[in-house]
Amino acid sequence: MVNNATVTATGIALPPVMDQTALWNDHFADHYAHDPRAERIWHRVGVDRRHGVADPRTDDISDWSTGQRMRRFVDEALPLGREAISRCLDRAQLAPEEVGQLTVATCTGYATPGLDILLARDLGMSARTQRLHVGHMGCYAAIPALAATADAAAARGRTGVLLCVELTSLHAQPAAGPDPDMQQVVAHALFSDAAAAVAVRPSGAGPRVVDVVSRTDVEHALLMRWDITDLGFRMGLSPEVPDVLSQHVEGAVDELLTGSGLHRRDVVHWAIHPGGPAIIDVVAERLGLDDEAVRVSREVLAEHGNCSSATILLILDRIMREADIGPGDPIVAMAFGPGLTLYAALLRG
Repeated sequence: MVNNATVTATGIALPPVMDQTALWNDHFADHYAHDPRAERIWHRVGVDRRHGVADPRTDDISDWSTGQRMRRFVDEALPLGREAISRCLDRAQLAPEEVGQLTVATCTGYATPGLDILLARDLGMSARTQRLHVGHMGCYAAIPALAATADAAAARGRTGVLLCVELTSLHAQPAAGPDPDMQQVVAHALFSDAAAAVAVRPSGAGPRVVDVVSRTDVEHALLMRWDITDLGFRMGLSPEVPDVLSQHVEGAVDELLTGSGLHRRDVVHWAIHPGGPAIIDVVAERLGLDDEAVRVSREVLAEHGNCSSATILLILDRIMREADIGPGDPIVAMAFGPGLTLYAALLRG
């Protein structure tokens, strides 16, 4: 893929912060009947604090219907999305009417008309703005969505904005009784809410989107699931996921880099989706990465939790704002999700 589209700016919006230990002590300890297995998991997922539109200590929606949760999703996602996009446009020095394509990715809520239409309306984008909605791809959705936005910029000259908005707190599940499902414990302990946007121009300053690769292991598709139920969406997250994904990491990254004449040692910045501490560990081991290479991923996990598709953009935002990105410096972004799917993108400073 030959692509000169560049990521020129980012914008982040976060709901109120929640302390991980306080969440356990004040709510989830009772929710899981003080099960010691659940408590061990809770404190081992690498999260110190996270954000949520629904704080279960004061706003327990675990018995809400899916319809109620979807209506709440729109009410909460619109202001967060507007804030993230507005910050992004300000940093990019773009007016809303200059946006030629708006791409919105989410797996935590749906509405028709969709967020893409409602946000374009609220932000004053042109009636000619083209829109793309990327739904239910899960944690890796930011990368194919970024590829589509960059392709539109490179092939058709359309300045684009990509928004990932995920409100996982709206899918809290009811108390499980005396024998809780440990996969649900992980989901409740790990996942968080965020809105993150990036602006993509046909050319200009900023990391250039070079190429994207993917791997889908359909034989293990059911190890990670996001099932629609009458009580919201329910996560299925097998402990086998890190080991299965680790079998595909090296091949995907080497394919991505070889196409540009690069090797792993050439990569200056790594944006690894922190699906959990074990995911970061196996990726670092497989690729031979030191602690510094995955530091930002661990920091984002500790400070924000796993915000599904928005997480990669949180990491990219931090790299773009805080790192010294030199001309041509390779950046590899990698994320994982249902399918069982791995996506990786190469950007160059």
